[in-house]
Amino acid sequence: MAGTFSQIYIQVVFSVRGRQNLLQKPWRNEVFKYMSGIIKEKNQKSIIVNGVTDHVHLFIGLRPSMSVSNLVRDIKNNSSNFINKNNFIKGKFSWQEGFGVFSYSRSHIHRVYQYILNQEEHHTKKTFKEEYTELLHEFEIEYDEKYLFQWIN
Repeated sequence: MAGTFSQIYIQVVFSVRGRQNLLQKPWRNEVFKYMSGIIKEKNQKSIIVNGVTDHVHLFIGLRPSMSVSNLVRDIKNNSSNFINKNNFIKGKFSWQEGFGVFSYSRSHIHRVYQYILNQEEHHTKKTFKEEYTELLHEFEIEYDEKYLFQWIN
């Protein structure tokens, strides 16, 4: 029987609307677990989901039948609804438009996993803007700063 075989690993990064520090520790891990469940429900492999108060990193084993844009759209929509339904914040929660997506080889899985796992420690030394623009440079992605996330200085 013929089949499709693939090995695609991606890191997706996106931010809270307005880069507000809304993802608070008491409930943040619930949201990350929920996001992981969405990824699994879409028949993708959730390797790790983690982040800090203003942004999230998702490391995913992606099947070729799934569009990255559709997957991220579903993760954002469903997790926003989850946050709002549970009244984790006052007012309405939403993610910023857009996202970054970066691909990795199998040999990088451990390094990327550790990087995402240690987001809190990492962000004691580097801002999200520094981190994000470094990823864009590392992957040689051309960008116009006016189209990046809304940055709070």
